[in-house]
Amino acid sequence: MDCSEAGAVIMSCTNKQACCFTKLREVLKQYAKAAMQTQPPDLLQWSADYFTAVARGDIPPIKQEQERGPWSKWKDVTPELLKILHQRVGGRLIITADELAHMWKSLNLPEDLFTSVMNVGRFTEEIEWLKFLALACSPIGMTIAKTLKIICEVLHGDHDQGPPRIPFSTFQFLYTYIAEVDGEISASHVSRMLNYIEQEIIGPDGLIKVNDFTKNPRVKLE
Repeated sequence: MDCSEAGAVIMSCTNKQACCFTKLREVLKQYAKAAMQTQPPDLLQWSADYFTAVARGDIPPIKQEQERGPWSKWKDVTPELLKILHQRVGGRLIITADELAHMWKSLNLPEDLFTSVMNVGRFTEEIEWLKFLALACSPIGMTIAKTLKIICEVLHGDHDQGPPRIPFSTFQFLYTYIAEVDGEISASHVSRMLNYIEQEIIGPDGLIKVNDFTKNPRVKLE
């Protein structure tokens, strides 16, 4: 085998690995979205059934919107309670699962929602608080724009005057993460929206207000 043949073999292997990674990432996105939508009581058994169905080319066991109802079982989760939870986290970026579980329970928030967020976010012993908060707000918001609106309201300090607003860098992080978990929004669309917001909307203070992405007809987050 000469150098050109060896190079072709290496390039072929590299391309196959990249293709495999892309497919794996898409499979995991669809799985995470299906798990969040279905909310199975036994995640491990449901996961086995899900991937068995996918492997066989069958329809996986995903509950549809009309089967779930409007998240009524989590109606007690409110932005006000999540704001209290955020205050108790105390500005930390990382929190342990045990400590967060204790805080969650002390506010009488639904334990099954906590478990669902842990599973969908694939969190372990140490949790990135903003990612956890984003997923916890999703059942209330239902759409990405409404979820980000709720997050802004939760993160906005009570002592601050004016409409709810957060640093654009925080918004960028949250929007990108929620879109990745959702799996239905392309990375290019997310990038275009963020570039537009940063260049056309964000002022010298570097903050983004709720109306900047909910009332502007050119900002379509989904």
